[in-house]
Amino acid sequence: MRPMPESRPYHHGDLRSALLAGAERTLREKGVGALSLRELAREAGVSHAAPGRHFKDKQALLDALALSGYDRLARALDSADDPALPLQPRLTALARAYLGFAADHAELLELMYARKHDPESAELMADGVERTVGLIGRVVAEAQARGEIVEGDPEHLTIAIGAVLHGLATFTAGDKSAAYASQHGGVEELVHLLLHGLKPR
Repeated sequence: MRPMPESRPYHHGDLRSALLAGAERTLREKGVGALSLRELAREAGVSHAAPGRHFKDKQALLDALALSGYDRLARALDSADDPALPLQPRLTALARAYLGFAADHAELLELMYARKHDPESAELMADGVERTVGLIGRVVAEAQARGEIVEGDPEHLTIAIGAVLHGLATFTAGDKSAAYASQHGGVEELVHLLLHGLKPR
């Protein structure tokens, strides 16, 4: 009789990647509460103890998944950024990349920002934030130096921009057909409002 998956010996070409892929799939389809290292091990065809070689517990798995999200978001923002562009189209491109990532990975984005993380992961999480939100902060600081936007603490301005983008991402996450988050005109209008405000002109 074939042994059950739980009794199989550890043998997997890239178990860590397989566990992360399975975790993200579960997160997307069932939510964070459904994540289980034992279940992920069963899906990967390894013993229930095998994931312990990579993740000491479920929280460590969640932290690794969040960090992979920061890596992918950073790559998306880096690819979208063009320092040669004027400020408004440059911010529009970054906003479009952020909202596109949010539309495709809503549950992962929530895990990245809203979930408590292990203190041992705090420094890595801070690095992830710096590589994503920090890019927008640098764009803001550069624009201030050129006199394109108001003076003030660039961190506060960056938080305001990030709050607007993340808020819009949250509003649209549950309705992917409401493509405001990824429609060019909608994003351009949003960035225009951010730069010029609501005051009559």
